Amino acid sequence: MGSPKSGGWVNPAPEKIREILNATKTIAIVGLSSNPERPSYGVANYLMAQGYDVIPVNPMEKEILGKKSYPDLASIDKRVEIVDVFRKGEVTPPIVEEALEIGVSCIWLQEGVISEDSYRLATNAGIPIVMNKCILKEHQRLGD
Repeated sequence: MGSPKSGGWVNPAPEKIREILNATKTIAIVGLSSNPERPSYGVANYLMAQGYDVIPVNPMEKEILGKKSYPDLASIDKRVEIVDVFRKGEVTPPIVEEALEIGVSCIWLQEGVISEDSYRLATNAGIPIVMNKCILKEHQRLGD
């Protein structure tokens, strides 16, 4: 994997990531799978156990982990603070645009997901974006 600073992007400092995680209650997970073998499922299960309200976003699913699955971010009927994305980097810019339209506080691209276009979109909108990091691992590492 690349270093934290590569290709002109840099992740927020650990203190900022901790602050974001501590201030967050609701996380929409784009690309959440109903398959317990998939990383997104394990991450969602962990976040729910930590007290976060996790909202599945997957147009192919009706329900995941006992929660209604939405076809897209715009369909969610409550405030979303973090959008956590389990999709390939090249398909993330439209997801980031939609996240910005619904007024999220942070965009999170999971481990292995990097998009300089998405970084530019979020940064230009003044919204923090974390890329190429697992939200579960960061929560465990930075948790109070």
